[in-house]
Amino acid sequence: MFPFIRMAKEIWLTRKQPALAHDGVHVSHHMCWPWDLDMWNELNNGRTLTLLDLGRFPLAMRTGLIGALRRERWRLTMAGVVVRYRRRIQTFERVEMHSRLIGWDRRFLYIEQSLWKADGDCATHAVYRAAVTDRNGIVGTDRVSVAMGIASPAPELPIWVQHWLRAEDERPWPPERG
Repeated sequence: MFPFIRMAKEIWLTRKQPALAHDGVHVSHHMCWPWDLDMWNELNNGRTLTLLDLGRFPLAMRTGLIGALRRERWRLTMAGVVVRYRRRIQTFERVEMHSRLIGWDRRFLYIEQSLWKADGDCATHAVYRAAVTDRNGIVGTDRVSVAMGIASPAPELPIWVQHWLRAEDERPWPPERG
C-alpha cells in the first residue's frame, strides 16, 4: 500500500522550505518501519522504490516542477529506473535521502536519489527517468524547462548515466515472452 500519510507529512514539511534551484538537492529523513520489511527483516526492495517517491515529490515541489505541472495540466510519470542496493536498512533504522535533478534530454528528466545510513555509508542509489505528459503524450523538456523558469541549457549527464541510456536503447521492446 502506498504510504499516503508519510507523503502527506513530506508535503506538509516541504511547503515551509525555501525554493530550490533546478539543480539543488532536497534532503529528507525517513525511518524503516515494520511494514516496510521483507521476510529477512530488512527494507524491502519494492518498498525502497516507494519510499524514494517521498523524496521526488518534494524535490519537484521545491524546484517548481509541481507548479508547472499544475499550471499546464501536465502529469509526471516514471519511465525507467536503475537501482544499486549496497547496504541493508533494518527495522527502525533512520536514513537520510538526497534527491536532485541531474539533467535532461529532449524527452526525459533524470533524477538521482540516494539513501544514507547514520554511519555515512550509502545504502541505495537510484536514477529515475521521468517523463512529463499531457493528453497527447510526452511533453518535450524544452517546454518543461521554460515552464519551470530554467534559462540554462541541460547539463551533460554523467557518463555512467549515458551508458545506462545507451543500454536501454539497445534493449528490445517489447521483450520476448517466456
